[in-house]
Formats: sequence, structure tokens, C-alpha cells
Amino acid sequence: MAVVTIISHFFFITLVFISFQGLRLDYFFSKEKQGKFRLALVLFSVAIGYLASEFFLSFIDSIRNLLFLIK
Repeated sequence: MAVVTIISHFFFITLVFISFQGLRLDYFFSKEKQGKFRLALVLFSVAIGYLASEFFLSFIDSIRNLLFLIK
């Protein structure tokens, strides 16, 4: 289960990071603030990706527990 958790976290963090990059929000920041913006982008990607991954894993676990209840 630990390997699935790690893979899920990396998958969702990468998915959120690529999605944020697709928004092209860097146009709204000056050249001097690009470094801080990229750092914030990575931190937000990790935070939102982690939350999405935890939701996904919790949802899968709940479905699995529900199947045990039905049997």
C-alpha cells in the first residue's frame, strides 16, 4: 500500500504542476518576480496534489470498506 501511496502522490503532484503551467500565469508577474512565482507554483502544486491524492486514496479505501460491508 505504501508504494501505491507514493505513486499516487507523485502522479497527482505532477498532474497539478502541469495544469498550473498550462494556465500561463507567469505573464502576470514581472521578470524580477519569476523565481518567487516558480517557487510558489511548486509549493501550491505539492499542496493541491497531495490533497487530491489523499482524497483519491481515501475514496478508494472507502469503496473497498463498503464492499466488505456488503459481503
